[in-house]
Amino acid sequence: MDYSLLSRIRIRWINKSALSALLLGCAAYSHAGKQDDTLVYASDNEVENISPYHNVLREGVILAHLAWDTLVYRDPKTGEFLPELATDWKWESPTSLLIHLRKGVKFHNGDPFSADDVVYTFTTIAGPNSQTVMPQSVSWIKTSEKVDDFTVRLHLDKPFPAALDYLSGPMPIYPASYYQKVKLAGYSQAPVGTGPYKITQLMPGQGVWLAKNPDYFKESPVGQPRIGKIRFEAIRDPETRLAQLMTGQVDWIWRVPTDQVSSLQSMPNLTVKSGETMRIGFIEMNPNITDIAGKPFADLRVRQAVNYAINREGMVNNMIRGGSQPAYAACFHTQTACDTTKVTRYGYNPAKAKELLAQAGYADGFDTDIWAYRERDYAEAIIGDLRNVGIRARLHYVQYPVMKTAFASGQAPMAVMSWGSLSINDAGAFVGAFFNGKGDDVWQDRTVIDQLNQAESTVDNAARKTLYADILGRISSQAYLVPMFSYSTNYAFNADLLFNDWPDELPRFVQSSWK
Repeated sequence: MDYSLLSRIRIRWINKSALSALLLGCAAYSHAGKQDDTLVYASDNEVENISPYHNVLREGVILAHLAWDTLVYRDPKTGEFLPELATDWKWESPTSLLIHLRKGVKFHNGDPFSADDVVYTFTTIAGPNSQTVMPQSVSWIKTSEKVDDFTVRLHLDKPFPAALDYLSGPMPIYPASYYQKVKLAGYSQAPVGTGPYKITQLMPGQGVWLAKNPDYFKESPVGQPRIGKIRFEAIRDPETRLAQLMTGQVDWIWRVPTDQVSSLQSMPNLTVKSGETMRIGFIEMNPNITDIAGKPFADLRVRQAVNYAINREGMVNNMIRGGSQPAYAACFHTQTACDTTKVTRYGYNPAKAKELLAQAGYADGFDTDIWAYRERDYAEAIIGDLRNVGIRARLHYVQYPVMKTAFASGQAPMAVMSWGSLSINDAGAFVGAFFNGKGDDVWQDRTVIDQLNQAESTVDNAARKTLYADILGRISSQAYLVPMFSYSTNYAFNADLLFNDWPDELPRFVQSSWK
């Protein structure tokens, strides 16, 4: 793939499209910015369900941290765990965690927060046989016990060293009484949390409006919200997002194409930041799908060929940039226990890929389909690399829920994926999501599953690291997926906005303010 040519084409197209949208946008009255105390943030994907336990998109994670609280808060600067809805906690044994809860906290609808809400959330909303799309968030909890109105005890089947990471991340607390009345359908239309912002309006296909919670508890380590209103807008077209940022209709965007960064940096009304994130881009292959090529991805040699076909360095250096690095393992390099010493590093080697395809009976290559939901240019570059070795992949570019369903149902043989580990700084947050023998695990490798179960219950850091080295080594030797690169994110935003970015890919708008 000629990445430099691709970039030149993109620049010409984006400049033309952005200019057209810019001229249109200048005629529109803007309700964004410092003057209206409204931060308008735009992204490319709509959240399929606003309820945090019922979506896995990054946009949903961001909104969850605005409108909901968790029991524990992890300081992004120090990594220290601080009390949030909990006031303190104590490990009574390796499988028993006693948590005291904060008094005087209220949900957005006025309901008082108590132990009933914690137990109901972990047991009914996110527990076994629930509709949650993230069962791994609470599957480490055997039972949740109410000790008194402001004390709960979590019983575990086995030790779980990442417990506080999970309690500070994908485990927000819901109001039990309200949820019992409205159920999931009603809650998804009128959600209620305890967070620093209240959700005031949901507009399917458009976005979400939030307003500062004036009753947010003062002791929260998150801090008090400083901006009055936040609006999330789903704008799928990148040129339109860029144009609306330039006209002031939007205050903050991310995933800005690298080839646009220098142009935006020259604009006095904008600020641009870049940095590597925990998100890993990778290709999933489905061994269970029979298409016109048979079951190509059930063959190890084909999967290895796909790994050798991808020019990771080329994508990092010419497309992604901004601190991105080639990736070869199913974890982010700074995550706890991400030991890559046994990982096979598949370098860019088209000749080796063709040789392996020939050995597998595909000397002339084969036709297949590849699905993607974000960064279309990345997907097109991947398709170019695959075509260079004879894998003729047709692109299906869709919304994430459509792609996820297609892969799970056996319709999609390949998918261009990304995973930010729910901002959890532990290797288990990646491996556990895709190789735990449940849900999204299409491989059902008993060796990996057993080793993962052992690693997730091992509190000794050295032993746990050794186990993950074996797990990651097997995943790569079997070429179960194609790790490609760590994402870097380019943020562009209103120069009047004070905003700090973090590697966990969680923009903390609560801590942002106007200059």
